[in-house]
Amino acid sequence: MLTEERFQRILQILDDRNAVTVAELSRQLNISESTIRRDLNALAEMGKLNKVFGGATALTRSSGIFETDVANRMNTMGEEKTAIAQYAATLIHDDDFVFIDAGTTTARLIDFIENDKATYVTNGIIHAQKLTHKGFATYIIGGRVKPLTEAVVGAGGIKSIEGMNFTKAFMGTNGIDISAGFTTPDIDEARLKEAAVHNSYMTFVLADHTKFRKVCAVTFAPLRVGCIITDECPDNKYSEITIVKEVKK
Repeated sequence: MLTEERFQRILQILDDRNAVTVAELSRQLNISESTIRRDLNALAEMGKLNKVFGGATALTRSSGIFETDVANRMNTMGEEKTAIAQYAATLIHDDDFVFIDAGTTTARLIDFIENDKATYVTNGIIHAQKLTHKGFATYIIGGRVKPLTEAVVGAGGIKSIEGMNFTKAFMGTNGIDISAGFTTPDIDEARLKEAAVHNSYMTFVLADHTKFRKVCAVTFAPLRVGCIITDECPDNKYSEITIVKEVKK
């Protein structure tokens, strides 16, 4: 395998997983660990990755204000989202007052909720329908509907949850970064997320591993305020800042 081809394969694997060890790369590419180490050093010098002890991590990716619609996101990382949702559903107890944020992983969460003694508040159009169809006590906040994500956002939405004291909030996010925290592309959506987190006793952020090291335009909360529920965390540094539950490990 030519050097350039190795470099390309390493970066592809890293882009998919966010973090990888020398041993894993050696096994996948069928190349000696000493060669892999030299390649990682070279790629780090080129500014293509972060070299860490025993392997490498991907660089933080900035997506700015770019955002895909619900239909496209609903079918990505399905297995991971299901595992995250199944675990998160077990955290809802009798008499909880729960906020469920708009998003595809949080929508999947509702499929696994069995507690009909809790009360649910959401800013997701689809979420409200699913909760109602299951016979749960459900409230949807008022405000402007954002077509791309089918979420209620804006000043009206924030006003709707003023004075509400949630026991638990289950939030979605577009990006998770050690410095930037939890981020989303839309300012109005970020402010509503911020209000929900502020008004909740406990916050759980549901996100698959592709959201890590990704930074969007607006931060809605620092990492320390939310427990992350994910399939697999690409870097142990996140667990030094907040609680990280890896449901696939």
